[in-house]
Amino acid sequence: MDRRDFLNATVSGSLMASSLTRVAYAQSDFSSAEARKGSAAFTTTEINVSGNTIFCRRYGHGSPILLIHGFPRTSLMWRFLAPKLATNHAVVCVDLRAYGRSGIPASTDDHAPYSKRAMASELVEVMAKLGFPTFALIGHDRGGRVAYRLALDHPKSVEHLAVLDVIPIMEAWDRTDARFARTYWPWILLSQKEALPESYLLGAPEAVFKNPFGQGSFGLEVLEEYVATYRDPARVHGICEEYRAAATIDVEHDRADKQASRKIQCPMLHLWAEGGPLDTFYKKEGGPLGIWRQWALHVHGQSMKGGHFFPEENPEDTDILVKQFLAA
Repeated sequence: MDRRDFLNATVSGSLMASSLTRVAYAQSDFSSAEARKGSAAFTTTEINVSGNTIFCRRYGHGSPILLIHGFPRTSLMWRFLAPKLATNHAVVCVDLRAYGRSGIPASTDDHAPYSKRAMASELVEVMAKLGFPTFALIGHDRGGRVAYRLALDHPKSVEHLAVLDVIPIMEAWDRTDARFARTYWPWILLSQKEALPESYLLGAPEAVFKNPFGQGSFGLEVLEEYVATYRDPARVHGICEEYRAAATIDVEHDRADKQASRKIQCPMLHLWAEGGPLDTFYKKEGGPLGIWRQWALHVHGQSMKGGHFFPEENPEDTDILVKQFLAA
């Protein structure tokens, strides 16, 4: 199967109109070897929101869960976890703006259209249009940052929050040192002024997936689906704008909340990679949970096997802990 046939099998028809929804199968979304690990029916659709369109994959029925991916993935990263959660939930997996098949709004000098506040606001609108004014929320990496911002800005919308392998943006920058800079290269590189980071990503798009912040055990079809985002100059610019926002306006939003003692009100779960940076960098703060307890009233969690992308690499254990958390 060549790349064009694969992409057509995955999303054909979904981009024709915002109201168009089709039934697909998880086998169409990843290689046959991965498909044997599990599959489930899902639908795809585009939702029109204020100034943008958001591409969604939806699994199952029941109480809603919104899943938000991070860099350098798309909603495809949930292809194993989402069907497991969908046994008794309506699971909505979105592509963040500029990623995958979602729209690419124009940015501004202050990068506000790619702030976590703007991205969170449009996802609240997406869920409302799907008939879910309140929902559980799970975010990984950049999606985790959108998720905690959504919980702070729209507390009535979020019933449970799970943030995977990240700490708040302000807390990360405030603790930046040489070790952080060597490890979290996207923070340093992609936040630089246009068009240096764009040139690097477009010049070697597959390189993103050959380091700890990109690599995985998926097949070529999934790799091609992920890499497609980094061959599109407009999408690459949007992704860099989000990192620029994380170095500027997002920090301002975080600092304002912390100074106002504004905290996440709903129950919160934090999971992080065993042996990874969060497991080792912040011991004097009580680890990542010690940091998150400054931001949330009710938070617990633990480390996970599977590396930074444990939701994709270890969906079985992730599923067990998320279901326990949602049922508590």
